[in-house]
Amino acid sequence: MFSLYHSTAILFISCLVPSFREVSEIQASEKVRHGVGYKLGTRKQESSSVIRRLAICAMVTLLATPLLFLSPSRADTERITLRLHHFNSPKSIAQRLFIQPWADEVEKKSGGRVKIQVFPAMQLGGKPSDLYDQVRDGVVDIIWTIPGYTPGRFPLTEVFELPFLTGSATAASQALTEFHQKWMRDEYKDTHPLVFHSTAPTHIHTTEQQIRVLEDLKGMKIRTPSRVNSETLSALGAIPVGMPVPAVYEALARGVVEGTAIPWTIMRPFRLHEVTDYHTEVDLSRVLFVMTMNKQRYNELTPDAKNVIDSTTGMALAKRLGQMWHDDENPGRAIAVELNHQILSLSEDERERWQEKTQIVVNSWVDKVTALGYDGRVLLEDAKHLLAKYGSD
Repeated sequence: MFSLYHSTAILFISCLVPSFREVSEIQASEKVRHGVGYKLGTRKQESSSVIRRLAICAMVTLLATPLLFLSPSRADTERITLRLHHFNSPKSIAQRLFIQPWADEVEKKSGGRVKIQVFPAMQLGGKPSDLYDQVRDGVVDIIWTIPGYTPGRFPLTEVFELPFLTGSATAASQALTEFHQKWMRDEYKDTHPLVFHSTAPTHIHTTEQQIRVLEDLKGMKIRTPSRVNSETLSALGAIPVGMPVPAVYEALARGVVEGTAIPWTIMRPFRLHEVTDYHTEVDLSRVLFVMTMNKQRYNELTPDAKNVIDSTTGMALAKRLGQMWHDDENPGRAIAVELNHQILSLSEDERERWQEKTQIVVNSWVDKVTALGYDGRVLLEDAKHLLAKYGSD
């Protein structure tokens, strides 16, 4: 397809045709005109006019001809395919309601110039804990993962996993996004973060044992997704067992673990209601996510492609994803109700006991990040402030 430049060049060149034709006519008729008294001045004027036209056309052609050899602009024609890798199943909520719709939105807004090719369930190889290294090293272009799958690597992010920091998924997702902008840029400086978001608070779901008081939890093997969650469960007397969520169903079914700490929204896509019977609503912690891009790959994008990526991610997407997780809490809980599972809540006194037991986890986090050169107390208070700020929206 010709670009505007090609068409313009051809139009300019076409002006040469009548000039050359006129030259031929003058030459062909010169003898006749000379023989019948044709005036020399008139002939000179006509020749001069033609020469001027030829000169102008030659100049324009000289300028326009290189355009004929230019391909249409890169922004107009380049087709970019970005590979997105993640650990969740193709049927998961994240894949169906977030990742694939986002990929489709990018392709549509770019007019088909940017395509996101999604590879769920670790189809490109490796373990969930490898995802961040894969995107950093350029093995893939984009990943979606849980920062907690690599314990200790993202210590500032962990503040939003600390026990009993209340707040909805919507509030936490926006709070985490602003917290990144203020404090966490160095933590992800070797990639280009696209969006942070959070689930609703986690509860404890067990196979055979009711959890009403601290003593019920003592010695139980409970699956956990991250270091902070593990420290929290340890402080409560449980035995934490780390594993990615796709492995939880089988671990519960085989008795490898006796329970798991997850939000209600995870129950349905992973069918965990089939292998649990008891649920203690405790608002213990939350699961955090990041979608991030290889830094060099992002920097190499055309301005138009960058604009599409930027305009479909960031705070607006974080808010939308938080709302997605929030809205999916009730359907997850409803399944347990329909199956006549026992859903328990802590009394106020018992909740205070749990908070007292887990304060050591909060203090430990403050000490760790302070040792890294930050003011841990300031960061903790700012996280609480941001949760309250977005919780009031």
